Amino acid sequence: MTSQPKAILAPTSMQFNILTLAAAITAAIAATTAASVGWPVWAMFMGWVAFFTRGHSAKEALFSYLCLAIGVAFGMGAALAVGQLVPLIGPFAFGLVVFVVAIIVVSLRAVPHLNNVPSYFLGLITFFAAHLEPGVLVFSELAAVSGLGSFAAWLAHSWQTKIMRR
Repeated sequence: MTSQPKAILAPTSMQFNILTLAAAITAAIAATTAASVGWPVWAMFMGWVAFFTRGHSAKEALFSYLCLAIGVAFGMGAALAVGQLVPLIGPFAFGLVVFVVAIIVVSLRAVPHLNNVPSYFLGLITFFAAHLEPGVLVFSELAAVSGLGSFAAWLAHSWQTKIMRR
């Protein structure tokens, strides 16, 4: 008995172009929305990237986004901890705080559904790249704009899936 490998359906040239347009249109709308609200467009794309770190169902997209948002919160906590420790131990504060945060984040790989380590790091990067002081408003804005990006990526993927089924 022999088994035949399943053929992978590659998009035709026309489908490829339509899939590309679907992603580009969705990204443009999401970027315009973020900019119109005064949110950093780059942070929207952090949510977009987080979507692709895991499965592409709505449930998996939500878990990836939650890990990113928790990562933003960890970044805020790390910034506050460094601020408290620098006067006491100088630059060693950075190493100590990074060590503790890394242990927490990497240990979360054992938590079902919330085991998306890359998304936690995307959240940390999002907070630190924003160069903002920790606070509820900053968290809300970064979580919202990255949520927009995650939703837009899910929407683009869903749209592309429908296009491929035609």
